Amino acid sequence: MVDATFDLALDSQARGESLRFALRRLAIYAFLGVFALIYLLPLFVVVANSFRELPEITQNGLIALPHSFSLKAWPQAWAHYCVAGTCEGVKRNFFNSLYMTIPATILSTLIGAMNGYVLSKWRFPGSETLFICIVLGVFMPGQIALLPWAYILGALHLSNSVYGLILVHVIQGLSFTTLFCRNYYVNIPDDLIKAARIDGAGFWRIFFKIILPLSPPILIVTVIWQFTGIWNEFLFGVVFTGGTQQPITAALVALATSQMNAHPYDVASAAVLIGAVPPLLIYLFGGKYFVRGLTQGAIK
Repeated sequence: MVDATFDLALDSQARGESLRFALRRLAIYAFLGVFALIYLLPLFVVVANSFRELPEITQNGLIALPHSFSLKAWPQAWAHYCVAGTCEGVKRNFFNSLYMTIPATILSTLIGAMNGYVLSKWRFPGSETLFICIVLGVFMPGQIALLPWAYILGALHLSNSVYGLILVHVIQGLSFTTLFCRNYYVNIPDDLIKAARIDGAGFWRIFFKIILPLSPPILIVTVIWQFTGIWNEFLFGVVFTGGTQQPITAALVALATSQMNAHPYDVASAAVLIGAVPPLLIYLFGGKYFVRGLTQGAIK
């Protein structure tokens, strides 16, 4: 009898613990779910409004379930809407961002890889001080560089051009790319470099034959970081370019504040999604490699 009572008490206690555990998990999931809804609400609004017609948005408000489905805003946002003085939609600005982001990402990543290689494997007097000075650029706000860059671009006759923005983003991105690559390369065994030197390999051969084949994890991290950062950058684009030379981030702001048509919420929403496609695809196909490479570098 005593044993049966004891077993019943244990079962009751276990059920109580299981219930409390389930309630705690439910509370945590509910808490996280609320924040997820708050975070995803702007995305829902933009996606929904890109497929709604403007009269419906005006009548029912921005935050409402769509009662109609229309694709008219997408071609209009792409090629038939007036943005920053031109009536070509965001097509030209979209390609401006591509022409700017792809070469700037490649160049800044390659130069950062070479910087990291030199600062980690070919150290010289003052190399640590130089590395610290380069890393200071990570913490320097872009506003500080506006006046110097305006002078440099004017002197080089690169003002209001995509080429000027490429130069700006390559130089501005070297702090991050050098930091990433140097911290990764410093953990590559020095014996590999010494053995290559003994075999007669020089600076460039070691870099291309030994360092780069070991670099895909950190290069993927750097490319994703640079591509998304340059594509989403707004300050330099709006300050150093105008009209048909502006990247898509500046064009989106011009579209959102356009007075040619009152409150073009449908077109603006479609344009925002068009501008979000490239970085979204980068994270969709490279996100797992980004996390893997970043974690690998951190562990090393």
